[in-house]
Amino acid sequence: MIEAGYNKYIKVLVTGASGFIGRKLCLTLAEMGYQVVGLCRNINHPFLIQHRNIQFIKGDVMDELSLQKAMKDCTGVYHTAAMAKMWCRNEQDFYDINVVGTRNVLECALNLGVNRVVHTSTCGVWGPTLNLPVAEDDPRAVGFPISYERTKYLAELEVRNYVKKGLDVVIVNPSRVYGDGPITDSNTVSKMVTGYIKGTWHFIPGKGTQVANYVFVDDVVNGQISAMQNGLIGERYILGGEDVSFNGFFKTLRELTGKKRRLYKVPLKLIKAYSVIEHFKSKLFGLTPFFLPEFADRLKFNQQYNSGKAIKELNYRITPFAVGLSKTIHHFQKNT
Repeated sequence: MIEAGYNKYIKVLVTGASGFIGRKLCLTLAEMGYQVVGLCRNINHPFLIQHRNIQFIKGDVMDELSLQKAMKDCTGVYHTAAMAKMWCRNEQDFYDINVVGTRNVLECALNLGVNRVVHTSTCGVWGPTLNLPVAEDDPRAVGFPISYERTKYLAELEVRNYVKKGLDVVIVNPSRVYGDGPITDSNTVSKMVTGYIKGTWHFIPGKGTQVANYVFVDDVVNGQISAMQNGLIGERYILGGEDVSFNGFFKTLRELTGKKRRLYKVPLKLIKAYSVIEHFKSKLFGLTPFFLPEFADRLKFNQQYNSGKAIKELNYRITPFAVGLSKTIHHFQKNT
């Protein structure tokens, strides 16, 4: 756990305060004694956590005046706001929020003399891994079919430009985040866990051997705070967890919940065919798709990431998957 008392960043701004990571980050900082300003589009959002040390300000990363108001007198900024959905009706929103919005945050921080910005990116900027777990200096092996990943990569280029301008920015790259918290559009792990508990989740993709990296949300938050305190300017740090296959994921769920659900292994070709239908449904009728072809293609590959740099330089610690998943299950069983 990060220790309190690092007064250089005593008043900090968190963008995306109602997000899955942002809300937990706000609370953790507040409990450490920081004065936290939470930027959100709706100050009455049900996901916000109330605390005497948190002040919520209505605003948006696309609204430069609201950014200036929220960032005034803040010496540190945690930029977590992003368009993280699988799909949205206006494709331009991904670019506007993830790239232009990041640029707005960085420009404001530069003009106001903020000491440091911690930019929350994603391991998706590396995409699927073909051989060994990816580390920070490894190149991306494939193209950018997924809008979220493409625009988050472009946002990192914005960060590099502002580092050259003299702004102190550190990048953190979480992998697939899970944990206690609200079920959001972007959090497929929570959907799988709650679906399994309720008996409404019935399938495993392919043969279940594909591997992904799962990181507990508390580890991400501690990594963000440590990056603010100890990260090196212009560097990026993978905040990952354990590599787990789909088979391993549901085996652990079964053991921890004591529930033996009937699960069916669905061939990847069938998933791809279904995703194509969903794609055309969204194009023709503007309806939200359940799954898209680019995500179906991703199921063919592993997503494995190496957190060694964060462990060494940020004193980053990984919660064992079974421990984190147990806490997640307990949260959902208690609150749903």
